[in-house]
Amino acid sequence: MQQTLSYDVLILGSGAAGLTLALCLPERYRIALASKGPLSEGSTLYAQGGVSAALDKTDSVESHIEDTLDAGAGLCDPRAVRYVVEQGPNSIRWLIAQGVHFTRDYESNDSGAYHLTREGGHSHRRVVHADDVTGREIETTLEKLVRARTNVTVLEQHIAVDLITAAKLGLSEPRCHGAYLLDRRTQHVHTIGARHVVLATGGANKVYLYTTNPDSSSGDGIAMAWRAGCRVANMEFMQFHPTCLFHPAAKSFLISEAVRGEGGKLLLPDGTPFMHKFDTREEMAPRDIVARAIDHEMKRLGSDHVLLDISHKPKTFIQEHFPTIYARCLSYGYDMAEGPIPVVPAAHYTCGGALTDLRGRTDLPGLYAIGETAYTGLHGANRMASNSLLECIVFGNAAALDIADANDGPQHPRDLLKWDESRVTDSDEEVVVSHNWSELRHFMWDYVGIVRTNKRLKRALSRAELLLHEIEEYYGNFRITGDLIELRNLTQVAKLIIQSAIQRKESRGLHYTLDYPEVDNQNSPQSTVLVPPNFAANHQAVNWEIP
Repeated sequence: MQQTLSYDVLILGSGAAGLTLALCLPERYRIALASKGPLSEGSTLYAQGGVSAALDKTDSVESHIEDTLDAGAGLCDPRAVRYVVEQGPNSIRWLIAQGVHFTRDYESNDSGAYHLTREGGHSHRRVVHADDVTGREIETTLEKLVRARTNVTVLEQHIAVDLITAAKLGLSEPRCHGAYLLDRRTQHVHTIGARHVVLATGGANKVYLYTTNPDSSSGDGIAMAWRAGCRVANMEFMQFHPTCLFHPAAKSFLISEAVRGEGGKLLLPDGTPFMHKFDTREEMAPRDIVARAIDHEMKRLGSDHVLLDISHKPKTFIQEHFPTIYARCLSYGYDMAEGPIPVVPAAHYTCGGALTDLRGRTDLPGLYAIGETAYTGLHGANRMASNSLLECIVFGNAAALDIADANDGPQHPRDLLKWDESRVTDSDEEVVVSHNWSELRHFMWDYVGIVRTNKRLKRALSRAELLLHEIEEYYGNFRITGDLIELRNLTQVAKLIIQSAIQRKESRGLHYTLDYPEVDNQNSPQSTVLVPPNFAANHQAVNWEIP
Protein backbone atom coordinates (compact mmCIF):
# COMPACT_ATOMS: atom_id res chain seq x y z
CA MET A 1 0.00 0.00 0.00
CA GLN A 2 1.01 3.63 -0.49
CA GLN A 3 2.79 5.51 2.29
CA THR A 4 3.37 9.19 3.02
CA LEU A 5 6.68 9.77 4.82
CA SER A 6 8.47 12.93 5.95
CA TYR A 7 12.17 13.76 6.34
CA ASP A 8 14.42 16.78 6.68
CA VAL A 9 16.55 15.78 3.69
CA LEU A 10 15.74 13.38 0.86
CA ILE A 11 18.80 12.28 -1.12
CA LEU A 12 18.08 10.60 -4.46
CA GLY A 13 21.14 8.56 -5.39
CA SER A 14 23.74 6.66 -3.39
CA GLY A 15 27.05 7.16 -5.20
CA ALA A 16 30.02 9.11 -3.87
CA ALA A 17 28.12 12.42 -3.94
CA GLY A 18 25.00 11.19 -2.14
CA LEU A 19 26.92 9.19 0.47
CA THR A 20 29.28 12.11 1.17
CA LEU A 21 26.32 14.42 1.69
CA ALA A 22 24.65 12.00 4.09
CA LEU A 23 27.84 11.72 6.14
CA CYS A 24 28.57 15.47 6.18
CA LEU A 25 25.09 16.56 7.27
CA PRO A 26 24.61 17.12 11.02
CA GLU A 27 23.21 14.04 12.72
CA ARG A 28 20.21 16.02 13.97
CA TYR A 29 18.73 15.76 10.47
CA ARG A 30 16.36 12.94 9.58
CA ILE A 31 17.66 11.75 6.21
CA ALA A 32 16.21 9.39 3.61
CA LEU A 33 18.73 8.01 1.12
CA ALA A 34 17.08 6.39 -1.91
CA SER A 35 18.83 4.01 -4.29
CA LYS A 36 17.37 2.54 -7.51
CA GLY A 37 18.91 -0.83 -6.70
CA PRO A 38 21.27 -2.02 -3.95
CA LEU A 39 22.81 0.91 -2.09
CA SER A 40 26.26 0.37 -3.58
CA GLU A 41 25.15 -0.09 -7.21
CA GLY A 42 26.04 2.89 -9.41
CA SER A 43 28.81 4.49 -11.43
CA THR A 44 31.03 5.16 -8.39
CA LEU A 45 31.34 1.43 -7.71
CA TYR A 46 32.87 0.87 -11.15
CA ALA A 47 35.25 3.85 -11.23
CA GLN A 48 38.73 2.45 -11.73
CA GLY A 49 41.10 5.41 -12.01
CA GLY A 50 41.13 7.54 -8.86
CA VAL A 51 40.73 10.99 -7.36
CA SER A 52 42.81 13.92 -8.57
CA ALA A 53 44.52 16.30 -6.14
CA ALA A 54 47.79 18.22 -6.04
CA LEU A 55 49.58 16.11 -3.43
CA ASP A 56 53.07 15.73 -4.87
CA LYS A 57 55.78 18.22 -3.87
CA THR A 58 56.51 18.97 -7.54
CA ASP A 59 52.83 19.62 -8.25
CA SER A 60 50.65 22.62 -7.33
CA VAL A 61 47.05 23.73 -7.13
CA GLU A 62 47.76 26.27 -9.87
CA SER A 63 49.02 23.53 -12.20
CA HIS A 64 45.92 21.41 -11.51
CA ILE A 65 43.73 24.43 -12.24
CA GLU A 66 45.59 25.16 -15.48
CA ASP A 67 45.26 21.55 -16.68
CA THR A 68 41.52 21.50 -15.88
CA LEU A 69 40.89 24.76 -17.71
CA ASP A 70 42.87 23.51 -20.70
CA ALA A 71 40.93 20.22 -20.85
CA GLY A 72 37.64 22.13 -20.57
CA ALA A 73 38.36 23.90 -23.87
CA GLY A 74 37.45 27.40 -22.73
CA LEU A 75 34.09 26.61 -21.11
CA CYS A 76 35.06 25.86 -17.51
CA ASP A 77 33.94 28.38 -14.92
CA PRO A 78 37.22 29.51 -13.30
CA ARG A 79 35.47 30.05 -9.95
CA ALA A 80 34.23 26.48 -9.85
CA VAL A 81 37.59 25.07 -10.99
CA ARG A 82 39.52 26.95 -8.33
CA TYR A 83 37.04 26.03 -5.61
CA VAL A 84 37.08 22.31 -6.40
CA VAL A 85 40.83 22.01 -6.99
CA GLU A 86 41.69 23.91 -3.81
CA GLN A 87 39.51 21.44 -1.90
CA GLY A 88 41.39 18.49 -3.42
CA PRO A 89 43.96 17.72 -0.71
CA ASN A 90 41.39 18.18 2.09
CA SER A 91 38.97 15.89 0.26
CA ILE A 92 41.59 13.15 0.09
CA ARG A 93 42.33 13.59 3.77
CA TRP A 94 38.60 13.38 4.54
CA LEU A 95 38.28 10.12 2.59
CA ILE A 96 41.30 8.67 4.40
CA ALA A 97 39.76 9.70 7.73
CA GLN A 98 36.59 7.81 6.77
CA GLY A 99 38.69 4.67 6.30
CA VAL A 100 39.31 4.66 2.54
CA HIS A 101 42.56 2.78 1.83
CA PHE A 102 44.52 4.26 -1.05
CA THR A 103 47.52 2.51 -2.58
CA ARG A 104 50.80 3.41 -0.91
CA ASP A 105 54.00 4.29 -2.75
CA TYR A 106 56.37 1.73 -1.28
CA GLU A 107 59.28 2.95 -3.41
CA SER A 108 59.13 6.44 -1.88
CA ASN A 109 61.42 7.57 0.92
CA ASP A 110 58.31 8.89 2.63
CA SER A 111 56.66 5.96 4.41
CA GLY A 112 53.34 7.80 4.44
CA ALA A 113 53.29 8.64 0.73
CA TYR A 114 50.53 7.44 -1.58
CA HIS A 115 51.15 6.18 -5.08
CA LEU A 116 50.12 8.78 -7.64
CA THR A 117 49.37 7.90 -11.23
CA ARG A 118 48.90 10.17 -14.23
CA GLU A 119 45.97 10.28 -16.62
CA GLY A 120 45.02 12.16 -19.78
CA GLY A 121 45.20 15.96 -19.54
CA HIS A 122 47.25 15.96 -16.32
CA SER A 123 50.74 17.43 -16.48
CA HIS A 124 51.74 15.74 -13.20
CA ARG A 125 51.15 12.52 -11.34
CA ARG A 126 48.26 13.60 -9.13
CA VAL A 127 45.72 10.76 -9.17
CA VAL A 128 45.51 8.94 -5.85
CA HIS A 129 43.95 5.50 -6.22
CA ALA A 130 43.16 2.16 -4.62
CA ASP A 131 44.83 -0.16 -7.12
CA ASP A 132 42.42 -0.15 -10.10
CA VAL A 133 39.21 -0.33 -8.04
CA THR A 134 39.16 3.13 -6.45
CA GLY A 135 35.43 3.60 -6.85
CA ARG A 136 34.65 0.31 -5.16
CA GLU A 137 36.88 1.19 -2.21
CA ILE A 138 35.24 4.61 -1.78
CA GLU A 139 31.69 3.37 -2.31
CA THR A 140 31.85 0.39 0.03
CA THR A 141 33.66 2.34 2.76
CA LEU A 142 31.18 5.24 2.74
CA GLU A 143 28.23 2.85 2.41
CA LYS A 144 29.23 1.04 5.59
CA LEU A 145 29.42 4.34 7.48
CA VAL A 146 26.03 5.51 6.19
CA ARG A 147 24.36 2.23 7.18
CA ALA A 148 25.67 2.76 10.72
CA ARG A 149 24.04 6.20 10.99
CA THR A 150 20.83 6.00 13.03
CA ASN A 151 19.50 9.23 11.47
CA VAL A 152 19.67 7.83 7.92
CA THR A 153 16.85 5.70 6.50
CA VAL A 154 18.09 3.68 3.52
CA LEU A 155 15.49 3.09 0.81
CA GLU A 156 16.94 0.50 -1.56
CA GLN A 157 15.10 -0.57 -4.73
CA HIS A 158 13.30 2.79 -4.83
CA ILE A 159 13.30 4.81 -8.06
CA ALA A 160 12.19 8.44 -8.12
CA VAL A 161 9.17 9.04 -10.35
CA ASP A 162 9.08 12.82 -10.15
CA LEU A 163 9.56 15.78 -7.83
CA ILE A 164 6.75 17.27 -5.76
CA THR A 165 6.82 21.01 -6.42
CA ALA A 166 4.78 23.92 -5.14
CA ALA A 167 3.32 24.29 -8.62
CA LYS A 168 1.90 20.76 -8.46
CA LEU A 169 0.39 21.54 -5.06
CA GLY A 170 -1.18 24.79 -6.25
CA LEU A 171 1.05 26.91 -4.01
CA SER A 172 2.32 30.32 -5.10
CA GLU A 173 5.79 30.31 -3.52
CA PRO A 174 8.10 28.13 -5.63
CA ARG A 175 9.83 25.30 -3.82
CA CYS A 176 10.54 21.59 -4.01
CA HIS A 177 8.65 19.73 -1.29
CA GLY A 178 9.65 16.12 -1.92
CA ALA A 179 9.34 13.34 -4.46
CA TYR A 180 7.28 10.34 -5.48
CA LEU A 181 9.23 7.07 -5.19
CA LEU A 182 8.31 3.73 -6.77
CA ASP A 183 9.17 0.73 -4.60
CA ARG A 184 10.36 -1.70 -7.26
CA ARG A 185 9.63 -4.69 -5.00
CA THR A 186 5.98 -3.89 -4.28
CA GLN A 187 5.28 -1.62 -7.29
CA HIS A 188 3.67 0.91 -4.92
CA VAL A 189 4.39 4.63 -5.29
CA HIS A 190 5.15 6.38 -2.00
CA THR A 191 4.91 10.10 -1.27
CA ILE A 192 8.06 11.44 0.42
CA GLY A 193 7.97 14.96 1.85
CA ALA A 194 11.24 16.76 2.65
CA ARG A 195 12.52 20.22 3.53
CA HIS A 196 15.42 19.69 1.15
CA VAL A 197 15.69 17.34 -1.85
CA VAL A 198 19.06 16.49 -3.38
CA LEU A 199 19.50 15.00 -6.85
CA ALA A 200 22.58 12.75 -6.84
CA THR A 201 21.34 10.29 -9.46
CA GLY A 202 24.40 10.26 -11.72
CA GLY A 203 24.63 10.80 -15.47
CA ALA A 204 22.70 9.84 -18.58
CA ASN A 205 25.08 7.68 -20.56
CA LYS A 206 22.62 4.84 -20.99
CA VAL A 207 21.07 7.07 -23.66
CA TYR A 208 23.74 5.56 -25.94
CA LEU A 209 23.92 2.05 -27.32
CA TYR A 210 27.45 1.47 -25.98
CA THR A 211 28.37 2.78 -22.54
CA THR A 212 30.77 2.02 -19.72
CA ASN A 213 28.09 2.92 -17.18
CA PRO A 214 25.82 0.62 -15.19
CA ASP A 215 22.12 0.37 -16.04
CA SER A 216 21.25 3.02 -13.46
CA SER A 217 22.71 5.91 -15.53
CA SER A 218 19.42 6.97 -17.07
CA GLY A 219 19.48 10.74 -16.53
CA ASP A 220 16.73 10.69 -13.90
CA GLY A 221 17.87 13.71 -11.91
CA ILE A 222 18.49 15.89 -14.97
CA ALA A 223 15.07 15.06 -16.44
CA MET A 224 13.27 15.66 -13.13
CA ALA A 225 15.05 18.98 -12.61
CA TRP A 226 14.06 20.09 -16.12
CA ARG A 227 10.42 19.15 -15.60
CA ALA A 228 10.49 21.04 -12.29
CA GLY A 229 11.59 24.23 -14.05
CA CYS A 230 15.37 24.17 -13.62
CA ARG A 231 17.82 25.19 -16.31
CA VAL A 232 20.28 22.67 -17.70
CA ALA A 233 23.64 23.47 -19.26
CA ASN A 234 26.16 22.00 -21.73
CA MET A 235 24.29 18.78 -22.45
CA GLU A 236 26.00 18.48 -25.84
CA PHE A 237 29.22 17.51 -24.08
CA MET A 238 28.87 13.77 -23.54
CA GLN A 239 32.25 12.21 -22.91
CA PHE A 240 33.17 8.97 -24.64
CA HIS A 241 35.84 6.95 -22.88
CA PRO A 242 38.44 6.02 -25.50
CA THR A 243 39.21 2.51 -24.28
CA CYS A 244 36.62 -0.09 -23.41
CA LEU A 245 37.31 -3.77 -23.92
CA PHE A 246 35.89 -4.91 -27.24
CA HIS A 247 34.30 -8.28 -26.58
CA PRO A 248 30.66 -9.38 -27.03
CA ALA A 249 30.42 -10.70 -23.48
CA ALA A 250 32.27 -7.85 -21.74
CA LYS A 251 29.42 -5.31 -21.86
CA SER A 252 31.91 -2.50 -22.55
CA PHE A 253 34.25 -3.24 -19.65
CA LEU A 254 36.32 -0.11 -19.02
CA ILE A 255 40.07 -0.20 -19.48
CA SER A 256 41.32 2.55 -17.16
CA GLU A 257 43.07 5.58 -18.60
CA ALA A 258 45.82 4.79 -16.10
CA VAL A 259 46.91 1.96 -18.43
CA ARG A 260 47.91 4.63 -20.95
CA GLY A 261 49.27 6.72 -18.10
CA GLU A 262 51.67 3.91 -17.28
CA GLY A 263 52.88 3.53 -20.86
CA GLY A 264 50.13 1.76 -22.79
CA LYS A 265 50.19 2.50 -26.55
CA LEU A 266 47.27 2.68 -28.94
CA LEU A 267 47.79 0.72 -32.16
CA LEU A 268 45.94 0.06 -35.38
CA PRO A 269 44.85 -3.55 -35.94
CA ASP A 270 48.10 -4.13 -37.86
CA GLY A 271 50.16 -2.92 -34.90
CA THR A 272 50.96 0.59 -36.17
CA PRO A 273 50.92 3.47 -33.63
CA PHE A 274 48.71 6.39 -34.65
CA MET A 275 48.20 8.90 -31.80
CA HIS A 276 51.27 10.93 -32.85
CA LYS A 277 49.29 12.01 -35.94
CA PHE A 278 46.60 13.69 -33.81
CA ASP A 279 48.31 15.28 -30.80
CA THR A 280 51.84 15.85 -29.52
CA ARG A 281 50.76 14.41 -26.16
CA GLU A 282 49.86 11.18 -27.96
CA GLU A 283 48.17 8.74 -25.54
CA MET A 284 48.13 11.39 -22.81
CA ALA A 285 45.96 13.83 -24.77
CA PRO A 286 42.54 14.63 -23.23
CA ARG A 287 39.85 12.04 -23.74
CA ASP A 288 37.92 13.91 -26.43
CA ILE A 289 41.00 14.01 -28.66
CA VAL A 290 41.87 10.36 -28.07
CA ALA A 291 38.27 9.17 -28.62
CA ARG A 292 37.95 11.12 -31.89
CA ALA A 293 41.31 9.81 -33.08
CA ILE A 294 40.20 6.23 -32.47
CA ASP A 295 36.81 6.90 -34.09
CA HIS A 296 38.55 8.42 -37.12
CA GLU A 297 40.88 5.46 -37.59
CA MET A 298 38.09 2.92 -37.12
CA LYS A 299 35.93 4.63 -39.75
CA ARG A 300 38.87 5.11 -42.11
CA LEU A 301 39.78 1.44 -41.94
CA GLY A 302 36.28 0.04 -41.52
CA SER A 303 37.49 -1.61 -38.32
CA ASP A 304 35.35 -2.34 -35.28
CA HIS A 305 38.20 -1.74 -32.81
CA VAL A 306 41.81 -0.66 -32.29
CA LEU A 307 44.43 -2.13 -29.96
CA LEU A 308 45.92 -1.09 -26.61
CA ASP A 309 49.33 -2.51 -25.79
CA ILE A 310 51.19 -2.43 -22.48
CA SER A 311 52.85 -5.81 -22.91
CA HIS A 312 56.28 -4.13 -23.10
CA LYS A 313 56.01 -3.69 -19.31
CA PRO A 314 56.97 -6.55 -16.98
CA LYS A 315 54.16 -8.93 -16.15
CA THR A 316 54.58 -8.30 -12.43
CA PHE A 317 54.23 -4.54 -13.03
CA ILE A 318 50.94 -5.03 -14.90
CA GLN A 319 49.55 -7.44 -12.31
CA GLU A 320 50.48 -5.14 -9.42
CA HIS A 321 49.15 -1.94 -11.00
CA PHE A 322 46.05 -3.35 -12.71
CA PRO A 323 45.07 -6.56 -10.91
CA THR A 324 41.35 -6.30 -11.63
CA ILE A 325 41.72 -5.27 -15.27
CA TYR A 326 44.35 -7.96 -15.86
CA ALA A 327 42.15 -10.68 -14.35
CA ARG A 328 39.04 -9.53 -16.22
CA CYS A 329 40.85 -9.42 -19.57
CA LEU A 330 42.30 -12.85 -18.88
CA SER A 331 38.79 -14.20 -18.29
CA TYR A 332 37.93 -13.11 -21.85
CA GLY A 333 41.04 -14.71 -23.29
CA TYR A 334 43.37 -11.69 -23.43
CA ASP A 335 46.67 -11.61 -21.53
CA MET A 336 47.73 -7.96 -21.25
CA ALA A 337 51.28 -9.07 -20.44
CA GLU A 338 51.60 -11.08 -23.63
CA GLY A 339 50.09 -8.79 -26.26
CA PRO A 340 47.64 -5.99 -27.11
CA ILE A 341 43.94 -6.06 -26.24
CA PRO A 342 41.09 -4.82 -28.50
CA VAL A 343 39.41 -1.57 -27.40
CA VAL A 344 36.63 0.74 -28.62
CA PRO A 345 35.18 4.08 -27.36
CA ALA A 346 31.91 4.10 -25.37
CA ALA A 347 29.75 6.76 -23.69
CA HIS A 348 31.22 7.41 -20.29
CA TYR A 349 30.43 10.74 -18.60
CA THR A 350 27.80 13.47 -18.75
CA CYS A 351 29.66 16.78 -18.55
CA GLY A 352 26.47 18.86 -18.55
CA GLY A 353 23.53 18.70 -16.19
CA ALA A 354 21.22 20.69 -13.96
CA LEU A 355 22.73 24.14 -13.50
CA THR A 356 23.90 24.81 -9.93
CA ASP A 357 25.98 27.25 -7.96
CA LEU A 358 28.96 26.43 -5.76
CA ARG A 359 26.63 25.26 -3.00
CA GLY A 360 24.85 22.73 -5.21
CA ARG A 361 21.66 24.80 -5.37
CA THR A 362 19.49 24.61 -8.49
CA ASP A 363 17.03 27.26 -9.69
CA LEU A 364 14.23 25.79 -7.56
CA PRO A 365 14.42 26.59 -3.82
CA GLY A 366 14.81 23.46 -1.72
CA LEU A 367 16.29 21.46 -4.62
CA TYR A 368 20.00 20.64 -4.94
CA ALA A 369 21.97 18.71 -7.57
CA ILE A 370 25.43 17.23 -6.95
CA GLY A 371 27.81 14.85 -8.69
CA GLU A 372 27.32 13.91 -12.33
CA THR A 373 23.71 15.13 -12.25
CA ALA A 374 24.88 18.73 -11.87
CA TYR A 375 26.60 21.24 -14.11
CA THR A 376 28.83 23.18 -11.71
CA GLY A 377 31.17 24.73 -14.28
CA LEU A 378 34.06 22.43 -13.36
CA HIS A 379 34.17 20.34 -16.53
CA GLY A 380 33.35 22.84 -19.29
CA ALA A 381 33.47 21.20 -22.70
CA ASN A 382 35.40 18.15 -21.53
CA ARG A 383 35.98 16.46 -18.18
CA MET A 384 39.58 15.86 -17.21
CA ALA A 385 40.20 12.37 -15.86
CA SER A 386 39.60 11.76 -12.14
CA ASN A 387 38.16 15.22 -11.47
CA SER A 388 34.69 13.66 -11.20
CA LEU A 389 35.09 11.74 -7.95
CA LEU A 390 36.71 14.84 -6.49
CA GLU A 391 33.69 16.89 -7.57
CA CYS A 392 31.37 14.42 -5.80
CA ILE A 393 33.22 14.80 -2.49
CA VAL A 394 33.56 18.58 -2.73
CA PHE A 395 29.93 19.30 -3.62
CA GLY A 396 28.53 16.67 -1.27
CA ASN A 397 30.20 18.62 1.50
CA ALA A 398 29.22 22.03 0.03
CA ALA A 399 25.53 21.08 -0.16
CA ALA A 400 25.67 19.77 3.42
CA LEU A 401 27.07 23.11 4.60
CA ASP A 402 24.37 25.05 2.75
CA ILE A 403 21.55 22.88 4.07
CA ALA A 404 22.91 23.25 7.61
CA ASP A 405 23.11 27.04 7.14
CA ALA A 406 19.48 27.20 5.98
CA ASN A 407 18.18 26.86 9.55
CA ASP A 408 16.34 23.68 8.54
CA GLY A 409 14.23 25.39 5.86
CA PRO A 410 10.42 25.58 5.69
CA GLN A 411 8.40 22.50 6.45
CA HIS A 412 6.57 20.96 3.51
CA PRO A 413 2.76 21.22 3.41
CA ARG A 414 1.02 18.60 5.53
CA ASP A 415 -1.38 17.60 2.79
CA LEU A 416 0.95 16.41 0.05
CA LEU A 417 -0.81 15.01 -2.99
CA LYS A 418 -0.69 11.24 -3.01
CA TRP A 419 0.12 9.39 -6.20
CA ASP A 420 -3.11 8.88 -8.16
CA GLU A 421 -3.53 5.53 -9.95
CA SER A 422 -7.32 5.61 -10.08
CA ARG A 423 -7.48 6.08 -13.86
CA VAL A 424 -4.66 3.85 -15.07
CA THR A 425 -4.47 0.14 -15.89
CA ASP A 426 -1.74 -2.47 -16.18
CA SER A 427 -0.09 -2.34 -19.56
CA ASP A 428 -0.73 -5.11 -22.04
CA GLU A 429 1.87 -3.71 -24.46
CA GLU A 430 5.25 -3.84 -22.71
CA VAL A 431 6.79 -4.27 -26.17
CA VAL A 432 6.21 -0.53 -26.65
CA VAL A 433 8.65 0.24 -23.86
CA SER A 434 11.31 -2.24 -24.99
CA HIS A 435 11.05 -1.20 -28.64
CA ASN A 436 11.27 2.53 -27.90
CA TRP A 437 14.18 1.90 -25.54
CA SER A 438 16.11 0.16 -28.30
CA GLU A 439 15.23 2.75 -30.94
CA LEU A 440 16.34 5.63 -28.70
CA ARG A 441 19.77 4.19 -27.93
CA HIS A 442 20.40 3.23 -31.55
CA PHE A 443 19.60 6.61 -33.11
CA MET A 444 21.51 8.47 -30.39
CA TRP A 445 24.57 6.34 -31.13
CA ASP A 446 24.24 6.76 -34.91
CA TYR A 447 23.24 10.44 -35.06
CA VAL A 448 24.48 12.11 -31.85
CA GLY A 449 27.73 10.23 -31.21
CA ILE A 450 31.39 11.22 -31.30
CA VAL A 451 31.08 12.94 -34.71
CA ARG A 452 27.87 14.81 -35.63
CA THR A 453 26.27 16.70 -38.52
CA ASN A 454 23.29 19.05 -38.77
CA LYS A 455 21.35 16.51 -40.80
CA ARG A 456 21.92 13.75 -38.25
CA LEU A 457 20.94 16.02 -35.37
CA LYS A 458 17.69 17.10 -37.04
CA ARG A 459 16.79 13.48 -37.72
CA ALA A 460 17.51 12.60 -34.11
CA LEU A 461 15.41 15.52 -32.82
CA SER A 462 12.35 14.51 -34.82
CA ARG A 463 12.62 10.94 -33.54
CA ALA A 464 13.12 12.08 -29.93
CA GLU A 465 10.05 14.33 -30.08
CA LEU A 466 7.94 11.53 -31.54
CA LEU A 467 9.12 9.11 -28.86
CA LEU A 468 8.42 11.64 -26.10
CA HIS A 469 4.86 12.06 -27.35
CA GLU A 470 4.31 8.28 -27.41
CA ILE A 471 5.89 7.81 -23.99
CA GLU A 472 3.88 10.59 -22.32
CA GLU A 473 0.68 9.08 -23.73
CA TYR A 474 1.71 5.66 -22.45
CA TYR A 475 2.77 7.18 -19.09
CA GLY A 476 -0.65 8.79 -18.64
CA ASN A 477 -2.66 5.64 -19.31
CA PHE A 478 -0.79 2.75 -17.75
CA ARG A 479 0.59 1.88 -14.33
CA ILE A 480 4.24 2.91 -14.20
CA THR A 481 7.22 0.58 -14.03
CA GLY A 482 10.92 1.20 -13.45
CA ASP A 483 11.65 0.66 -17.14
CA LEU A 484 9.02 3.20 -18.17
CA ILE A 485 10.36 5.82 -15.71
CA GLU A 486 13.88 5.40 -17.04
CA LEU A 487 12.75 5.46 -20.67
CA ARG A 488 10.77 8.66 -20.06
CA ASN A 489 13.79 10.32 -18.42
CA LEU A 490 16.30 9.13 -21.00
CA THR A 491 14.17 10.36 -23.89
CA GLN A 492 13.79 13.77 -22.25
CA VAL A 493 17.56 13.97 -21.71
CA ALA A 494 18.19 12.82 -25.29
CA LYS A 495 16.14 15.75 -26.54
CA LEU A 496 18.14 18.13 -24.31
CA ILE A 497 21.41 16.72 -25.68
CA ILE A 498 20.24 17.14 -29.27
CA GLN A 499 18.89 20.67 -28.72
CA SER A 500 22.17 21.71 -27.08
CA ALA A 501 24.20 20.20 -29.93
CA ILE A 502 22.10 22.01 -32.54
CA GLN A 503 22.68 25.35 -30.79
CA ARG A 504 26.48 25.04 -30.84
CA LYS A 505 27.76 26.28 -34.20
CA GLU A 506 31.35 25.16 -33.73
CA SER A 507 33.41 22.15 -32.71
CA ARG A 508 34.68 22.42 -29.16
CA GLY A 509 35.76 19.83 -26.62
CA LEU A 510 33.53 16.77 -26.77
CA HIS A 511 31.20 18.28 -29.37
CA TYR A 512 32.53 17.73 -32.89
CA THR A 513 30.44 18.45 -35.97
CA LEU A 514 31.45 18.11 -39.62
CA ASP A 515 29.36 21.19 -40.46
CA TYR A 516 31.40 23.41 -38.12
CA PRO A 517 34.74 21.59 -37.75
CA GLU A 518 36.66 24.54 -36.28
CA VAL A 519 36.53 26.31 -32.92
CA ASP A 520 34.69 29.64 -33.07
CA ASN A 521 37.47 32.08 -32.21
CA GLN A 522 35.49 35.15 -33.28
CA ASN A 523 33.25 35.13 -30.21
CA SER A 524 34.00 34.47 -26.55
CA PRO A 525 33.10 30.90 -25.55
CA GLN A 526 29.64 30.52 -24.04
CA SER A 527 28.00 27.63 -22.25
CA THR A 528 24.79 26.28 -23.77
CA VAL A 529 22.03 26.97 -21.26
CA LEU A 530 18.54 25.59 -21.97
CA VAL A 531 15.63 27.27 -20.19
CA PRO A 532 12.43 25.27 -19.51
CA PRO A 533 9.00 26.88 -20.12
CA ASN A 534 8.25 27.00 -16.38
CA PHE A 535 11.59 28.54 -15.38
CA ALA A 536 10.41 32.08 -14.53
CA ALA A 537 8.10 30.92 -11.75
CA ASN A 538 10.84 28.89 -10.05
CA HIS A 539 13.93 31.04 -10.40
CA GLN A 540 15.98 31.80 -7.29
CA ALA A 541 19.13 33.88 -6.97
CA VAL A 542 21.94 31.34 -6.92
CA ASN A 543 24.95 32.16 -4.77
CA TRP A 544 28.35 32.04 -6.43
CA GLU A 545 30.23 32.94 -3.28
CA ILE A 546 32.60 30.28 -1.99
CA PRO A 547 30.78 28.29 0.74
